[in-house]
Amino acid sequence: MSAAIAPLEPLAPAVDAGPETRHSNTFLRLKKKLERSVGEAIGDYGMIGDGDTVMVCISGGKDSYTLLSCLLALRERAPVDFRIVAMNLDQKQPGFPDHILPAYFESIGVEYRIVTEDTYSIVKDKIPEGKTTCSLCSRLRRGIIYRTAKEIGATRIALGHHRDDILETLFLNMFFGGKIKAMPPKLVSDDGNHVVIRPLAYCTEAEIARFARAMDFPIIPCNLCGSQENAQRKQIKAMLQGWARDFPGRIESLATSLKNVVPSHLADQRLFDFAGLTQQTEVEEGDTAFDPPELPRLAPQAVQIVARLQDGD
Repeated sequence: MSAAIAPLEPLAPAVDAGPETRHSNTFLRLKKKLERSVGEAIGDYGMIGDGDTVMVCISGGKDSYTLLSCLLALRERAPVDFRIVAMNLDQKQPGFPDHILPAYFESIGVEYRIVTEDTYSIVKDKIPEGKTTCSLCSRLRRGIIYRTAKEIGATRIALGHHRDDILETLFLNMFFGGKIKAMPPKLVSDDGNHVVIRPLAYCTEAEIARFARAMDFPIIPCNLCGSQENAQRKQIKAMLQGWARDFPGRIESLATSLKNVVPSHLADQRLFDFAGLTQQTEVEEGDTAFDPPELPRLAPQAVQIVARLQDGD
């Protein structure tokens, strides 16, 4: 293993002005929206506090670049003081351009650490050809990330998962794991020693992709697992993209549902005492089997149209 800590002296602004496209009103609105969404997620879940050291895991993909950019921008005007350390794990994939991320980190003046571990060889040795490598690769990365966070004194580990990743995980667990479980915006790490946060929890992948293109981030593709067409996550992603295209608003409603769980209307006895339920038990909502469905209210113009149709006009 090798590691390097970069100097703290800023070499450039945290968010580069760059090409003229980054000055367009459309881009500035997008940037503002992403930063506002990240700020709301941080506030809603108490992700970052005064004096925290946030280790931002950077893979070289659009999501982690966007996460770092938003956090650096928000730190400039946040009411609390926190340290940011960008961290990349070089897994020794063949052809990995190991010069790109150090150069990028230095260009924006962010403190960083590069950790080199040959997990690629381990994964290729253990996983048969054609099988998905994500599970083992993830476990190996996780252990290295936890160790590195401890070494630099990080109190928060920030990951670049966005709203679409969270919903995909929800359906993966339901379809293939028999659990209603997603990626929480904030949780304790597997080893119990760290707090993991996902500040992009309210951001959509489409918006992140647009932002990354405009920022012209030096994207590094994952050749180990990113090209596996048989991965179940890709099937779920296609399903959700189809819903987003054919049923506008459905994905937004799904995301909102994660924040509106009603345990008494599921079936998990650990979350609600069904066996002890009596007429006196207070529940959040009663049985709606005999109630008329709640439909969205029609706009005044729609009401007039419906009235005309009923009158035979």
